Amino acid sequence: MANAIEIDNVTKIFRLYQEKYTSLKERVIHAGKNPFQEFYALRDVGFDIPEGSTVGLLGHNGSGKSTLLKCIAGILQPTSGEIRVKGRVSSMLEIGAGFHPELSGRDNIYLSATLLGLPVKEVAGRFDAIVEFSELGQFIDNQVKHYSSGMYARLGFAVAVNVDPDVLLVDEVLAVGDENFQRKCIDRIKLFQREGRTIVFVSHSPDLVRAICQSAYVLDHGSIIGRGDPGDAIAALRDSMQRGGGVGGTIIGEAIAPTADTVSTGEAEPEKLIDITSIKTVSRQSEGREHILPHDALTFEVNYHAIAPIGGLSVTFQIFSPQNEMVFSANTKDLGIDTFDLDGDGVIEINFDDMALLDGIYATSVNFVDHDNALLCWHEEKASFQVVNPSRVSGMVALNFSVNSYSVPRVIH
Repeated sequence: MANAIEIDNVTKIFRLYQEKYTSLKERVIHAGKNPFQEFYALRDVGFDIPEGSTVGLLGHNGSGKSTLLKCIAGILQPTSGEIRVKGRVSSMLEIGAGFHPELSGRDNIYLSATLLGLPVKEVAGRFDAIVEFSELGQFIDNQVKHYSSGMYARLGFAVAVNVDPDVLLVDEVLAVGDENFQRKCIDRIKLFQREGRTIVFVSHSPDLVRAICQSAYVLDHGSIIGRGDPGDAIAALRDSMQRGGGVGGTIIGEAIAPTADTVSTGEAEPEKLIDITSIKTVSRQSEGREHILPHDALTFEVNYHAIAPIGGLSVTFQIFSPQNEMVFSANTKDLGIDTFDLDGDGVIEINFDDMALLDGIYATSVNFVDHDNALLCWHEEKASFQVVNPSRVSGMVALNFSVNSYSVPRVIH
């Protein structure tokens, strides 16, 4: 299969100047003398994208994804290396890119489509389709400087997908529009896939990359650190973010340091009767991996120290998503589990036979409460664990299901 895009050892360096001179006199006096630092936005990046494939680019903010996309689009020129692109390129790189704020939406459609290589007569023939896709009919003759960010995204994407591109470059712009427009954009991207067009897609949404991309590349500080199937690339991204300190705590290991989230009310805090010394996450199925797979069994070992003998206790256990949303919360008493009597040092194990979660780094919180539901350990002690989904299933929970197929007899009258 021929390649639609060939990227050969591309490096892009920006100069970061220590002083910024605004007047002509200052620029003449300091010409060639202004000290600067070289910033490597891309460093020896090289890979090929076959025709008709959809490739995702993943990475933290500042990793070089958008810079690479702009180099492919020809907006930026590499400092070294070469990029070869076959066919007409249409790009949606940032909100309002290529739009003139003083012009109307109508005028900007002609301007943007012409810059993308479409003759004026063809723009006129596709104008109605562009306006219909953008859903901006009543605002199309208003100046775009009065548009909201969502309206910018609608108009820009409508132009980009209606100029009949061979290669479509899409940056993180779909997050701006409403849900209905996002679905419309995804449907159009899937139509392009069926038509055999090449798509390069930048997104911070692993589920979106997993759903529409055949492969993905992970960038970190301008270099490729992972490539392959979307599941493998997402795992490489999360491992990189863990090493870079983006997420606190260990995965399958010791708990992170406790955080005090309580707000002082001026009253004396109650006496602390129990101290959680550590929380360990243990998976006997991980086989040395620093992550678990969906449906793996997982055990949380809660090490505690009771200041004095205390009885009639229950445990509240919570799991939080990467977006800090509550995934699961339960108290052992509500589940019909007998209360605990604690004295001195000990361990309580919380066992999950089937951790039915998909991609993400999840946080856990454990607390002890007495028979009156009074909190006895009011400092949250959290541990994190990572779930890596090797399949193309997306979402948050891993549900087992089956499909039956059968034919229904036709009734002939």
